[in-house]
Amino acid sequence: MSNSLSSEIEAIAKRARNASLNLCSSTTAEKNEALQAIARGLESNRRLLKEENEKDLAKAEENGLSSAMVDRLRLTHERIDGMVKGLRQLIELPDPVGTTLDSKARPNGLEINKVRVPIGVIGIIYESRPNVTIDCAGLCLKSGNASILRGGKEAKHSNLALASIISDALKASPLPDDAVQLIPTVDREALNHLLTMDQYVHCIIPRGGEGLIRFVAENSRVPVIKHYKGVCNLFVDASADLKMAEEIAVSSKCGRPGVCNAIENLIVDASIAESFLPSVAKKLQEHGCELRVDEKAADILEGFECKIATQEDFAEEFLDLRLAIKVVDSLGEAIAFINQFGSGHSESILTSNKKRAETFLNDVDASSVYWNASTRFTDGFEFGLGAEIGISTDRLHARGPMGLEELCTYKYQIIGNGQWK
Repeated sequence: MSNSLSSEIEAIAKRARNASLNLCSSTTAEKNEALQAIARGLESNRRLLKEENEKDLAKAEENGLSSAMVDRLRLTHERIDGMVKGLRQLIELPDPVGTTLDSKARPNGLEINKVRVPIGVIGIIYESRPNVTIDCAGLCLKSGNASILRGGKEAKHSNLALASIISDALKASPLPDDAVQLIPTVDREALNHLLTMDQYVHCIIPRGGEGLIRFVAENSRVPVIKHYKGVCNLFVDASADLKMAEEIAVSSKCGRPGVCNAIENLIVDASIAESFLPSVAKKLQEHGCELRVDEKAADILEGFECKIATQEDFAEEFLDLRLAIKVVDSLGEAIAFINQFGSGHSESILTSNKKRAETFLNDVDASSVYWNASTRFTDGFEFGLGAEIGISTDRLHARGPMGLEELCTYKYQIIGNGQWK
């Protein structure tokens, strides 16, 4: 690793740590003022953002990225509106910092208060989606954390433009200028060094493909909260409304196939498979979706263009217009399949049977479990969190969409009146 790059990353980390110490005492009004300034900056710099994003899109096409991955990268006016709306939703949300989680008086007179505080410095490593730059910066600011952002090479120009808007807004606000910093290079060496900065950085959150997340988890000296792959499953139970099931299945796969909350496996109860599968397969293929099916589904879909699914297919996050289909004989088999092949992200059952739904909700091991709804709702904005910094598939200390409260830890504040033993 070059000494100059090493020194540059260390300087960024030191500035972030100093900023975090000032941020923790910032008022809610000051943080909201900065968020409003970023939102205004996005609105007034649409042309710049579109121009810089076009450079990334052209490079993506040149490099042969899939249509789903190009879609993840694209900044439309609607998506810029979404970033602005997310920031303004954050402004309306309660400030988590300083909330008393518990308070008790001990027999010796000590008053012990458990108070929510920022984590400190959070490093976010992500790929493709430039809106993550704004989502993460906003969430960290509102929760009193300094952030170090490291985007992927696919969105380099878009991220630099977004970072410049954030920087200008911070300079005009009461918050520290270094509260949000983007690592300007996409060189892997920079990431390697950031992962060693445990004296300045308190948490790393990787968002992206399985390879990136494994690399970060295996090489970081800083604690990591993993946004692991999204192998999401939709189970159509025997008593499901089949018209509703068809609409949800097609939308959950084909609406935006390159996002982590899209379904990758469709599981169908054998008793309704013959009446349901041909209809839904036709709709899926009309959207250009490739089908990979088990032997039972293949028999039912004879005449359709399908591939026989492998065990690896059922465990893969396609992030594209590909869907694996499994036919099961029971609710228990569906749950066992999901717990084996799912990634702990989001799973859904479509059924009119309350008892079977409750069994599914209780027995499926995932961060978000649905009854009669699409997995595509696993999203910080949809959950009312003001976007999210990631969707944790870990269990410690956060699980599912990570909003403001999940970006905090706590400390004990103890008040005495002279106690010494």
